[in-house]
Amino acid sequence: MGRKKSFTVEDLDVLDLADEGKSIAKKEGLVYIAEGGVPGDNVDLLVTSKKKNFYLGKVTKYNSLSKKRVIPFCNHFGTCGGCKWQNLNYTNQCYYKEKNVENTLGRIGKIDTSGIKSIIPSDSQKHYRNKLEFTFTNSKWLTAEEIENSEKIDRRGVGFHLSGRYDRVLDVDTCYLQADISNKIRNELKNFMIKNDLTAYDQKLKQGFLRNVIIRTAESGQLMVIVQFGEDNKNNIKKTLAHLHQEIPSITSLQYVVNPKLNDSYQDLEIKLFSGKPYIEEKIDHVTFRIGSKSFFQTNTKQTVKLYNVIKEFAQVKEDEVVFDLYSGIGSIGLFLANQAKEVLGFEYISEAVEDAEVNAQINSIENARFFAGDIKDMILQEKLSSLISENCKPDVVITDPPRAGMHKNVINSLLDLKPSRIVYVSCNPATQARDIELLSPAYKVTQIQPVDMFPHTHHVENVVLLELI
Repeated sequence: MGRKKSFTVEDLDVLDLADEGKSIAKKEGLVYIAEGGVPGDNVDLLVTSKKKNFYLGKVTKYNSLSKKRVIPFCNHFGTCGGCKWQNLNYTNQCYYKEKNVENTLGRIGKIDTSGIKSIIPSDSQKHYRNKLEFTFTNSKWLTAEEIENSEKIDRRGVGFHLSGRYDRVLDVDTCYLQADISNKIRNELKNFMIKNDLTAYDQKLKQGFLRNVIIRTAESGQLMVIVQFGEDNKNNIKKTLAHLHQEIPSITSLQYVVNPKLNDSYQDLEIKLFSGKPYIEEKIDHVTFRIGSKSFFQTNTKQTVKLYNVIKEFAQVKEDEVVFDLYSGIGSIGLFLANQAKEVLGFEYISEAVEDAEVNAQINSIENARFFAGDIKDMILQEKLSSLISENCKPDVVITDPPRAGMHKNVINSLLDLKPSRIVYVSCNPATQARDIELLSPAYKVTQIQPVDMFPHTHHVENVVLLELI
């Protein structure tokens, strides 16, 4: 059986969920990871490859359907690469996310998870994102029906990359992830492109005028749009932006960037302001944040309030205590806690984010927060940090919110040397979080675990862990 390139396994019971929207089935002691399937389904599976401990395959037939299933509300489900859990009812989405955190921390971190708190669900399962990025294309993905009439179809569109396909873009009519104004902006740009015979960027030829659009919304009602152009055609840029400004006057920050590079990254490019202010503002509880074109900010604002309150509850910062905020970004967590602390020191490797953090401290009249730019794994060992500690700035509490890769070993070793009383570890990747916690275990014990659902209809989960000095 193992020598065949592909084969079918019938009558498989789907038992669990894996990463990236895949499912797990078992039969006769063998494990199968499947594209498609919800726990409770019985399926036939076309196995396409074998890994060390499991087979990979795709569901070809549903013999019976799980009671946990719901009808997806988006007509792009199954083609678009996002929202892969949309066919699973939300209660069970939360259940499997919490289960993933519990199993991962226990397996990798060797942590006692018996006291894990119930996951905090998202009040909104639609329109919950405050930022989305859409890509223009001159060869949009066609459905089977459209292929038959492809010669009559204008292939220009704007939407999301298909999963694993940088050169294939699904033209999206309606997306339910962001407020409906996002759909209006995207469709207005697409219609203007077609009406004025403008070109969309070709990912293979690396040429074309309209490249992508980033839309950021705020609970305050402010709205930022950044249009990325592949060509520096000043006349067409002006016409496009003037049209968008006229048709959607609610845009409070309209910006653009000309990107001739081979990739879509614009962090190293100049962003130019066309109209409005170069930022939007958002408020998290008592703190107002200015969010610029390159600023990182949690993409589910309402859940961010809940997340930060969990951090606040775990940290229990006292007025005579110093807080280190590692991977501080625009200073959002540190500034949120500053009114409780003696002093907050934030460390961030993106210099523009540190500049944003300093501005955010100023506009909120927060005088006990300082932010430093540099590579955290090196900076936490530098003379600058040593001099800060010599000024009685040894941390009592550390908040760490690293990227998915987790913390560098230098950072972990520095924490073991500094010995803060409490470490609040925030992570979007329970696996690397568990790995880091295991490395901290000689000196720290996990006392609280709180998963938070920031991204309904996906497998992603945010998790907050409190570690206390033994």
